Amino acid sequence: MPTFLDLLYDEAPLAAFDEHLARAEAGLSEAEAAVLRSEYDVALRLRDLMGRMRSREAELSALYETASDLTAIRDVDTILAAIVRRARQLLHCDMTYLSLNDEEDGASYMKVTDGALTREFQNLRLPLGTGLLGLVAQTGAAYFTEDYSTDQRFVHQGYIDEAVAGEQIRAILGVPLVLDGVVIGALLAVHRSVRRFPQSEVSLLTSFAAHAVVALENARLFAELDEANRSLTRHTEAVDAAALAHDRLTDVLIGGGGVAEVAGVLSGVLDGDASVWTPSGELLAGEDPGLDWQEEVSRAVASGRSVAVPSGMVAAALAGTEHVATLVLRREEPLDLAGRRTLERGALVTALVLLFARSVTDAEERLGGQLLADLLEADAGSRERLRDRVRRHGASLDGPLVVATATVDGVDRHRASRAVVALARRTSGLAGEHRGAIVLVVPGDEPLRVGADLRSAVADLGGVGTVGVAATSDALRGDRLVEAHHEARRCLDTLVRLGRRGDVSDPAGLGVARLLLGDNDPEHVAAFVETMVGPVRAWDERRGTGLVATLEAWFATGGHLRETAGVLHVHPNTVTQRLERIGELLGSGWREPERALDLQLALRLARLQGD
Repeated sequence: MPTFLDLLYDEAPLAAFDEHLARAEAGLSEAEAAVLRSEYDVALRLRDLMGRMRSREAELSALYETASDLTAIRDVDTILAAIVRRARQLLHCDMTYLSLNDEEDGASYMKVTDGALTREFQNLRLPLGTGLLGLVAQTGAAYFTEDYSTDQRFVHQGYIDEAVAGEQIRAILGVPLVLDGVVIGALLAVHRSVRRFPQSEVSLLTSFAAHAVVALENARLFAELDEANRSLTRHTEAVDAAALAHDRLTDVLIGGGGVAEVAGVLSGVLDGDASVWTPSGELLAGEDPGLDWQEEVSRAVASGRSVAVPSGMVAAALAGTEHVATLVLRREEPLDLAGRRTLERGALVTALVLLFARSVTDAEERLGGQLLADLLEADAGSRERLRDRVRRHGASLDGPLVVATATVDGVDRHRASRAVVALARRTSGLAGEHRGAIVLVVPGDEPLRVGADLRSAVADLGGVGTVGVAATSDALRGDRLVEAHHEARRCLDTLVRLGRRGDVSDPAGLGVARLLLGDNDPEHVAAFVETMVGPVRAWDERRGTGLVATLEAWFATGGHLRETAGVLHVHPNTVTQRLERIGELLGSGWREPERALDLQLALRLARLQGD
């Protein structure tokens, strides 16, 4: 038969102790039975003590596990759910729940529940001071009730009582969550039967409440720490991005880059689409962002800072008080302070790039204009010594050259001169202003094309250029450059006198006007004759034909076919064939009145010269 000690070790139920006592008392004397009952009492006390120790051990274990969770788990919802679950298990209650106060709303709301039966109870909000939960959350003191529905110590609300009835709640124990003397919520345990809550259960629930407070405070501190880390990360990234932008913008400056490179750097480091515009609204680099930003430019200019526009930012590139350009950044997300400073730094670099380009252009225009003036004004010997200066300037004046001189209307002459200087730079030439006109000297043997390019450069600025051109060989030998310049200037003067505004012409294109307004140099006369009728005369010399005579007779008869054939004693069909050949040699416009006059004069001069 087992002893009371065996029953204790086996953790036997109370009925087993009573059964053992009954069997053991049989056949014992009164004294022996008294001793047995004494052992029975001791065994029961030991059994009760061991039960309390096991319960305490379970409580301490649960509290230890919760404390471990506080250091190992960062998710506050997970920790709170574990606290509520363990409290329900250790208190052997039907439901536990944790609520948090909403001070602005003046209510306490359910944060976590364990064992709830209805969705309505899980979403319940109680005004502070209402019900047991509201009273605990408001006063910060522990309360319990053996039967909530009949307890009149609490303010009852209809919808709250309905939720409590839906959960079949009778007994409730609530303890406050207190942080730095402020009640932030409550932890409650519920039975669906009427019962009391011993002090041990109040103490245990209070311990779990303290752990919940620590979890909530840790969550707040962790959130602050995470936000601090994110802020530090953002700051570090911003510093890195600013350093990267600074390095790249510096590379643009050092490398002689332009506004397109600045826009590219800003687009990359600011994760957007940057574009650069003139103060008048003309696009310099990038693409049109499609933003309405023009009205914000004056604010950016006045403040010297970037200004926000819908879906973007605007910054003014300023050189002192001069507004030289506008930066527009399209970006869906707003820029932080570091990003705005990077955009403003980009605007500063844009201003420097434009000022540097302007300075280079001004210097090239000044130096190129002075070099061109020296070439046109120096004597032949000094001109030969200018070769090194020409090469250092990046010009190439060896071989065939074209000299163009122009006047401009409708645009500032200095601005037009800068455009022509840029044209000269692209073509390894020289350009500048000389004696009231713009002069361009470039390598090549197509004067009319060069003149057309100069006129187009002026037209791009909204002006009209009238251009005279001439060709020459090596400009630095003898007076060839000076002579070509004089020839081009005479062409220009002739065009101006004739009112041919916007035309481009070489000496041959002036026709008889060249002889009437020029210096009547015999060489010019010969050149005029050759230009007008040279191809026809050359054909006659090679083929032994009479095209020149046919042309003279055709003009003499007023352009009548039969009369011309009679003068030449040939068939009209022969005259027709000869006129067709003349058209092939001189071009289809030879019969037009102005051209016809030049041809007749050239034929007369050729006959007077005895050619």
